[in-house]
Amino acid sequence: MKPDSTFHIVLLPGDGIGVEVSDACLAVLHALERRVGGFALRFEPRPGGAQLFADTGDAFPDSSMRACERADAILFGAMGLPQVRYPDGTEIAPQLDIRRELDLYAGVRPIRAIPGVPLPLADPRARDIDFVLVREQTEGWFFGRYHPEAAPAATDDEAYDIGRVTRTGSERLFDFAFHLAERRKRANSAKGRVTCVDKANVFAGMAFMNRIFRERATHFPGIAADHCYIDAMALNLVRKPWEYDVVPTENQFGDILSDLGAGLIGGMGMAPSGDIGDAHALFQPAHGSAPDIAGQGKANPTAMILSAAMMLGWLGERHGHASCAEAGTALEQAVDRVFAARRVLPYEFGGTDGTAAVARAVIEAIESTRAGAGART
Repeated sequence: MKPDSTFHIVLLPGDGIGVEVSDACLAVLHALERRVGGFALRFEPRPGGAQLFADTGDAFPDSSMRACERADAILFGAMGLPQVRYPDGTEIAPQLDIRRELDLYAGVRPIRAIPGVPLPLADPRARDIDFVLVREQTEGWFFGRYHPEAAPAATDDEAYDIGRVTRTGSERLFDFAFHLAERRKRANSAKGRVTCVDKANVFAGMAFMNRIFRERATHFPGIAADHCYIDAMALNLVRKPWEYDVVPTENQFGDILSDLGAGLIGGMGMAPSGDIGDAHALFQPAHGSAPDIAGQGKANPTAMILSAAMMLGWLGERHGHASCAEAGTALEQAVDRVFAARRVLPYEFGGTDGTAAVARAVIEAIESTRAGAGART
């Protein structure tokens, strides 16, 4: 258990709308601290991102990385600008460096239909969408990004991307997924299923990963375990996404499916995420820096706010801190009440409620909640 109730949070606003949604989220979190009580968040802003690279030649200073290493958690806005590139043509993405440095192997992407939010699927069962993608984040087809020396040098005629799958990487991913499914089943008896997504019928590394999944499943007899190829899963997430619970998958596949999943619940502005390891965790909205709307006050901060709720829940669980866990639940419930009552309609849904309006509505929902409401049991 943490010896005190103050949590040190490194804040990485980054680029574009990352700065705007971060500011909105901080206002919400300060209101939550006052309302729930029993914990405090001490924020340490740190520089990083594409604009910093354009200005200084360094996208993420070592001082920022060391601050992340010391922090209790990291709250991340968005980094990257399409016009700012490394010499090899790839975009600036310090979040990948943080994942590698801090070994944040589990990309946790909750896909949950929020009451009152317009959904693209007409089927009434879409209101029951509630699953979690768990993306492996240290190897797979991103291995070449982390280890460029592993591939032959690119020429004018060809370039290579190298992938890798290891037993260690796969076992910890699947164990994380099964433990998550156990917790979800305790909260909801209808849950408790893990579906591995791969392309084991084509790639040797995927077949290896699938074999490890089946091995690890035997250690969790209380959880249903099944499998789906990536192409079939892309189809199924459009046809019947409400049938899934916990979905672990390879790095690149998880990157793609998380955007598809966000589309199912209203778009990237509604999709939070956490990058979690054994010792560190980073929480961020699934969207990017959206430079086309930056500075206009139109960005939807909901994904950022829900990412902060995930952070509070993780801190509460990790440190045995009930007030922090309660605050995470209270924040998620406040967001649900705002949208269920249709108090706001963000721009992406055809409305005119921007960053400040959404944050203000969530703060009002927090302040109208009786003390102690929303505590986990």
